[in-house]
Amino acid sequence: MISHTQSRTTRTAGSTGGTGISRTRYATSGSSTPFALRGLRWLRRVREAAVTTRAWVANTLSVAGWMLVATAVIGLGAGIAFGWVEFVVAGCVAAALIALSVPFLFSARAYDVDLALGHDRVVAGTQVAGTLTVTNVGRGIALPGRIDIPVGEGLVDIYIPLLRRGHRHVEQVVVPTHRRGVIDVGPARTVRGDPLGILTREATWADKHTLYVHPVTTALRTTSAGFVRDLEGSASRTVVDADISFHAIRPYVPGDAQRQVHWKSTAKTGTLMVRQYEETRRSRMVIALAVAEAEYADDDEFELAVSAAASIGVRGIRDGRDVDVVMGGEVPEFVRASARTIRELATVSARTLLDDFCAVERGTRASTLGEVTSLAAEIHPDASIAFLVCGSTQTARSLQAAALAFPSNVGVVAVICHPEAEPGYRRLGSMSVV
Repeated sequence: MISHTQSRTTRTAGSTGGTGISRTRYATSGSSTPFALRGLRWLRRVREAAVTTRAWVANTLSVAGWMLVATAVIGLGAGIAFGWVEFVVAGCVAAALIALSVPFLFSARAYDVDLALGHDRVVAGTQVAGTLTVTNVGRGIALPGRIDIPVGEGLVDIYIPLLRRGHRHVEQVVVPTHRRGVIDVGPARTVRGDPLGILTREATWADKHTLYVHPVTTALRTTSAGFVRDLEGSASRTVVDADISFHAIRPYVPGDAQRQVHWKSTAKTGTLMVRQYEETRRSRMVIALAVAEAEYADDDEFELAVSAAASIGVRGIRDGRDVDVVMGGEVPEFVRASARTIRELATVSARTLLDDFCAVERGTRASTLGEVTSLAAEIHPDASIAFLVCGSTQTARSLQAAALAFPSNVGVVAVICHPEAEPGYRRLGSMSVV
């Protein structure tokens, strides 16, 4: 239907004496538009439901379940079509097994799962005890089920008995920590299924823990090796004649600077008295750890080297030194000839350093010890002592080349790690080798 009507412009022009006439056509919408929109909405909902159903079926049916579905469809279809009784029986049995498996999927979310660990940081070789508490928060009885707890790359299975409403089940979980590393524990996953493994239903909980397995460290004695006098450093017990941390007053000795004379004490005693100070010192310790694959004979050597580097770093932090722990970073093969990179660990505290040591691994494309020391000497020119921690495959020439990257006033100590070697000490040029 087409209607002709005068627009507002036409009426205005007529009232003002104009002669222009305009006509506007309006096409009335048919009654089919609402039905088309409803149809589109219905199709969208059907599509979403189909996607959801498909995902649910894919996550619920196991391999045995898919085989039973195929047996039921083919057996009933072919048996009824061709009159094959055996196929009909097989199809009915498969359909019955699937139907009997459905009730085992109920109450998958009837649990309240709480996973707690006794410690979040341990030393390698110890065990961590955790507690898994499962409470039935549903309206009825919760059938027996299973809870899977991922522990690193492994999986711990815990079977939960039948629980009445409001009852709970507590299970102890032991996390083995045979080797240094960072272990993710959780999240717990509730698994519901029938005894034949036809249908399974899983529900994942958000409780997840990170367990830091620190390397084994040895308590080292404190030492003053590598200290540098610095007015911005820490006061020591060494008494000197000129510094900023006042210690005491002593009688004048020929050769003392006149500016150190304490005139007030001199006036009281009638003898020249001078000031004494506590020496303020600072030490920047660089610990270079070799992490290239070829720099160690086996994994035991590498773990021993990590423990040695961690022990030295912890001792330095507790002594109040500035500690820098560096190691080779991964370099892509196509730029290996022209690029070098190092990785530095956090040394804010002993705990943060040990946390970073948990994730240290060997690499086939990591920078060598010589490349690490060369770059570390550029980044930390104020280093006063350097420890080079490596494996038994290092030669004397490569160690000397790595030590020459530091200035001559920097004390260099090489720590060669070999589990079966006898402890010893020797000199290699200006470098100490342990």
